[in-house]
Amino acid sequence: MNYVLFDDYSRNHLLPLTFTKPVADLRIGILTVREKWEKMLREQTSSLTEDYLSTKFPVKTSKNTILINGSVLPSRELVRKIKRLGENESLIKEEYIIAQHINTENLEGSLEQDSDKIKTLELKDKCLKLNYCWDIFTHNHEAIVNDFPLVTRGQKSQKPDSSNTVIGKGKLFIDKSAKVNGATLNTSTGPIFIGKDTEVMEGAMIRGPFALCEGGVVKMGAKIYGATTVGPHSKVGGELNNVVVTGYSNKAHDGFLGNSVIGEWCNIGADTNSSNLKNTYDEVKLWDYPGQTFIPTGLQFCGLIMGDHSKCAINSMFNTGTVVGVNSNIFGAGFQRNFIASFSWGGTSGFTHFDIDKALEVARLMYKRRNMEFTAYDESILRHIHKLTKINRRY
Repeated sequence: MNYVLFDDYSRNHLLPLTFTKPVADLRIGILTVREKWEKMLREQTSSLTEDYLSTKFPVKTSKNTILINGSVLPSRELVRKIKRLGENESLIKEEYIIAQHINTENLEGSLEQDSDKIKTLELKDKCLKLNYCWDIFTHNHEAIVNDFPLVTRGQKSQKPDSSNTVIGKGKLFIDKSAKVNGATLNTSTGPIFIGKDTEVMEGAMIRGPFALCEGGVVKMGAKIYGATTVGPHSKVGGELNNVVVTGYSNKAHDGFLGNSVIGEWCNIGADTNSSNLKNTYDEVKLWDYPGQTFIPTGLQFCGLIMGDHSKCAINSMFNTGTVVGVNSNIFGAGFQRNFIASFSWGGTSGFTHFDIDKALEVARLMYKRRNMEFTAYDESILRHIHKLTKINRRY
């Protein structure tokens, strides 16, 4: 069977996080959405996504294909029902398609719900779906709990040495290659996962649910509350509360982040702080790209959403509910504005355009530091995003 994860309209509400990748490659919990599906399906997947992303994320075609909504998180029961779909059968939930079994290699326009050819089956069970950026941190607790058995099954955890303090009788997994010294690990509020080639330095205090993915580092004296995920090859320090750091990003110094999502290849300067609660305790509004306006989140706690490749200087201050686009460089005293467009350079005293060629040069250098190749595909994607986001750069 050919499994293809498709982007639905929620992809637009998940911007800026989905400017650089399909929805299925967002990280929530321990794994990306794609990694969850592939582990449960025991099959490889491809993506049906935006044309400018398809060079890096090509779709695999076949006459026997099941299309799966890339914004939906899998469960054992959901996977079982999807695998049982017959040809031209569609599994739906309320008004959106979860999965559809098709028998054509022409995937474009193949998703149908109101057609005589399509038999629709209604999913009655609960379904976890990413519709907006804030869903990533609000559902992160449940996602870590659900991912824990997927990543630890068949693996043996090392026993924390006597320099560490373990509180609670919850689930704790420490990969045999991880270094954990002089830390406090509290599992009473959720599981703690410490992955391959990671390090938790002395004095760190971690309360679950928590995930430290491959190559990640928790710096000395860090204070981390659940539900928090530190993605692959990321470094964190200071204080974090319910934060998802997607991967290859650093918040290595003091400062507070709460109820936030940080994209890939980002850097948070020392003593950067983000407000996650208004002084008035009002509901937080967040910038929404499709409507080009701020929309209510239904949340009282909401911090910073930062797109890939963006960076901020030391002592940066972010307002409650701030959205930063892709490849922005932010600095300056005082609180930053609540929406900062992609490829912006500046801060409280004003912004200018971050030259695309200079931005690409910085990206290449960051990849080189990680011994990774910044490909022609990566350059093409960033150049397209630069053109796509011109509408928001009104300086």
